[in-house]
Amino acid sequence: MKRVLVVGFATRHVVGSARRAGYEVYAVDHFCDQDLCQDAERHLKFEELDEIPDLVSEICNGHTVDWLVTTSGAEELSVPIPHAGPSAECSARFLDKLEIQHFFEKNGIPTPALVDGRFPAMVKPRHGAGGWRNRVVRSAEELRAWEEEWPDVPAITQEVVGGVPASVSCVCDGKRAVALAVNEQLLRGGDGDRAYGFSGSVTPFVHPLAGRMMGIAEEAVARSGCVGSVGVDFVVGADDLRAIEINPRFQGTLDTVEASIGESVFRHHLDACTGRLPAARPAPCQVAARGILFADRDLVVKRDLSPLSSCIADIPWPGTEVEEGSAVVSVYGSGPDRAAALASLDRNITRVRQYMS
Repeated sequence: MKRVLVVGFATRHVVGSARRAGYEVYAVDHFCDQDLCQDAERHLKFEELDEIPDLVSEICNGHTVDWLVTTSGAEELSVPIPHAGPSAECSARFLDKLEIQHFFEKNGIPTPALVDGRFPAMVKPRHGAGGWRNRVVRSAEELRAWEEEWPDVPAITQEVVGGVPASVSCVCDGKRAVALAVNEQLLRGGDGDRAYGFSGSVTPFVHPLAGRMMGIAEEAVARSGCVGSVGVDFVVGADDLRAIEINPRFQGTLDTVEASIGESVFRHHLDACTGRLPAARPAPCQVAARGILFADRDLVVKRDLSPLSSCIADIPWPGTEVEEGSAVVSVYGSGPDRAAALASLDRNITRVRQYMS
């Protein structure tokens, strides 16, 4: 049995995928929720990112590790373990949104144009994940207000484009890429710095431009030099699309991709890192949906939510303190089409909310 060490801010989805694929898994994670602790042979929790190297060393001193896999927050980690994923240099390039912009433009991939002094505009931190702090500003005054709120955060401003947030999940061997699935991305909405934050996904995303999305994503990822699981984010209109970002790591859509295609994303990831790609794009067998429930106030989890494990993940331990606006738990639904999957998700959310209340 191969042993893998998964390291990052939130690793539950990767740890679970690796465990289901038959690997022995160790984890260094910020949350260490119940389901991660059940799937990992050993797990260590960190509070600050600079604690990660020492915790990785602690696990490696006590266990033989065949592969290191990194997720958000640890992409540039350098340790003497075979790394299954993009190099630190490749990751660094695609963790910078200005570098992504230059990459798309150089390769003729449609993307929102950079704007300077024209409004409305989408202001984004150059570094960061999950859409946090992205904001539409409609005047120079609003842009200055954002800059004053985040004075030490380098940012870019792009033209605002309308459409549905979506993504393509790919695997790449460094030269060729294969799309595993097209996903609709659910955003939190509302106002403020969390409006464009990721709050779930629906897989597959059925759209007339889905085939074109997969083709563009495969081309972009193949040219990126990344290996393993790589995602490309889009905004998709009725008859056009724009590529937004490249994510050189496992994506938050992993759960719905696996549930939809019935195949292991983690196994595809390791295969791609060792030069083996799927012979063809997988065909979806159902529609899968995930929704993240966020705390509407500061709260403490008092009940054990694990009895609902058939339809939830990221299960907090009783006694966990959750700040207003932070994620509490993920909820899932599925069905033969989008409407049925979302109806299933809504029923499960109602069930979880009743249980939580």
